[in-house]
Amino acid sequence: MIEITELRKKLERKKGQKIQIEDSLQNVRTKIKKNKRSLILHEKAREIVRIVGLKTQQQLQFHISNITSLALEAVFDNPYELMVEFVQRRNKTECDLYFKRNGSKVDPLTASGIGAVDVAAFALRIACWSMEQPKTRNTILLDEPFKHLKGKKENKKVLEMIKEVSNKLGIQIIMISDERIPREDTIEATDKLFEVKIKNGISNIITE
Repeated sequence: MIEITELRKKLERKKGQKIQIEDSLQNVRTKIKKNKRSLILHEKAREIVRIVGLKTQQQLQFHISNITSLALEAVFDNPYELMVEFVQRRNKTECDLYFKRNGSKVDPLTASGIGAVDVAAFALRIACWSMEQPKTRNTILLDEPFKHLKGKKENKKVLEMIKEVSNKLGIQIIMISDERIPREDTIEATDKLFEVKIKNGISNIITE
């Protein structure tokens, strides 16, 4: 009789354990379903982010390449094109810039004229400003931005290009530069010219 009672107690304990295990299994199944739904949502969100990122990169590639290539074309007879590539390195997206001409890639800093780099750097600055939201004040200060650019024709063209950019985008450009082209051409390409001459250690400003 005692053995039957003990067996019944053990059976009831086993039933209780079974119920606990079943409850635990149900909780685990519920969590698995939730996690699966969450995983699907995360995967969809990641895909959306990937598509948006890709489209943004494509827009940036076009915007930066187009503006800079147009600037180079406005100054040089046989211009480079600026190419933009987004690449994955060390789990990060990095941007590579290089020049292209006649189907060949050129490293701007080592295999092209530094004057071309000066023009490209100016255009990149304008491209970045044009993409700012909200935009900063539309005044850009430049300290001899084209000091490596050689040739009177090229220096005249770059001043014409700056004036056109200023007029079309509504940017006030204040630039310090040495005299590289005839004074008349400089006056024609600027709204206001301040010429600084030093005499006996004193700076004198002449306004045109």
